[in-house]
Amino acid sequence: MPATTTLTARALLLDMDSTIVNSEAVVERCWRRWAAEQELDADEVLKVVHGRQGWATMAALLPDRPMELNLADNRRMLAQETADMDGVVPVPGAPAFMAALATVPHALVTSADVPLSDARMGAAGLPMPVVRITAESVSASKPDPEGFLKGAAELGFAPEDCLVFEDSEAGIEAGRAAGMRVVGVGDRAAAFDPTAQVRDLTRVRVEVLADGAVAVHLTA
Repeated sequence: MPATTTLTARALLLDMDSTIVNSEAVVERCWRRWAAEQELDADEVLKVVHGRQGWATMAALLPDRPMELNLADNRRMLAQETADMDGVVPVPGAPAFMAALATVPHALVTSADVPLSDARMGAAGLPMPVVRITAESVSASKPDPEGFLKGAAELGFAPEDCLVFEDSEAGIEAGRAAGMRVVGVGDRAAAFDPTAQVRDLTRVRVEVLADGAVAVHLTA
């Protein structure tokens, strides 16, 4: 019988890409183009792009490159990604998971900007949470915890009362740095020591308790 882990929280903070929305095909297309422009190994670039804002990834890959070039490329790539929804679909189980959160305090905390998050959530057919922390909301990219701390504050909960759902190394580090427990979603997440890990959102069941808390049941 599969093992089940239960974590209790007051609010959930959700990353978007590869956590509730599968946008891997678009991300790969855009970053392979950029890697070719910079004469970098695309496979190596793709190992570090997940979770961060684009300019932060560029700075990590090309530390001597002027930041204004990274910011310009980031704006260009955001526009390309927002125009490209080919292959964007919900992560398995995401529609039912999001429906189960209708009465649960939750927020989207993404490194995407507002237009890109609108486009991808729409393409995946997922409801946009009322509280949304995007690239425009923060001064620092994941793995900095600013986004998750802002999400918790806007929902009105202490960090320790929040449960993060993330897929990437940068995102999982950000959640931990915020003092939160982290559910890793997808095979990639397992390598980064989340509090618990699931293959996809079909392995998650949300139960609202009598006191308003949320029991999140995770099946291995």
